Amino acid sequence: RLEVIEEPALTVLHGRAAGQRLIARDRGDRPDAVFAANDLLAVGLLQAFALIADIPVPDDIALIGYDDIDFASATVVPLSSIRQPATRIGQSAVDLLMQEIREPDGTHERSIRFRPELVVRDSTRR
Repeated sequence: RLEVIEEPALTVLHGRAAGQRLIARDRGDRPDAVFAANDLLAVGLLQAFALIADIPVPDDIALIGYDDIDFASATVVPLSSIRQPATRIGQSAVDLLMQEIREPDGTHERSIRFRPELVVRDSTRR
């Protein structure tokens, strides 16, 4: 079943707190996998699962984050993540802003799609 767990901030500390709530559940009520809103939350979840509770990641719980921060590949279990093309996103934002400055009354493209990349590491390999 799909479940959404909300946290007040996207930090390692809040990820660890969410992880501790998940590991406090009965084994049968724990998820098979967690997709964290960002890599910092995922790092906190990983700390709770692998270090605090000694739950094997990904054998018991698979884990993936979002952003592919530099540290994601250096965690105790290297973290799978979704990588956004940050440079292209930033350049496109600047291009749109410059176009708006040059042509303030013109109609401009407001929607741009970018293709994220799945970076598979040990936290999701079984």
